Amino acid sequence: MTAAAEIAVRSARAAFNRAIAERDAAAIAPLLARDCVMVTGSDSAVIAGRMAQVKIWRREFAAPSPVVYVRLPGAITVSPVEPIALETGEWQGMDSDKGVVIASGVYTAKWRELRGAWMIEAEIFVTLG
Repeated sequence: MTAAAEIAVRSARAAFNRAIAERDAAAIAPLLARDCVMVTGSDSAVIAGRMAQVKIWRREFAAPSPVVYVRLPGAITVSPVEPIALETGEWQGMDSDKGVVIASGVYTAKWRELRGAWMIEAEIFVTLG
């Protein structure tokens, strides 16, 4: 179960990254739990709920030259007693016109398997660069 769960979480993260790169907010929605929470990296804004996050992504994607964010997972720790996992890694925000990193840092994400799919329940980002 642990190896399969880790692969599933990494696959879901890859799908999330792909959705950001393709500016596809609709593809992000199924990867988020209904009551998910995100704490942003610089100002620690709290964005609560799937629909609130999708709304933020739609606004970000509508910008003339949106920042392309990517999460680079390092470790995935799968719980042996609950259908949950913790992902830690690094993130980057790239200027989509210039192709240069304009912000970066570390993050952690809590995932839960719900009805056979791994979904993000919480993410916390810290800006380091």
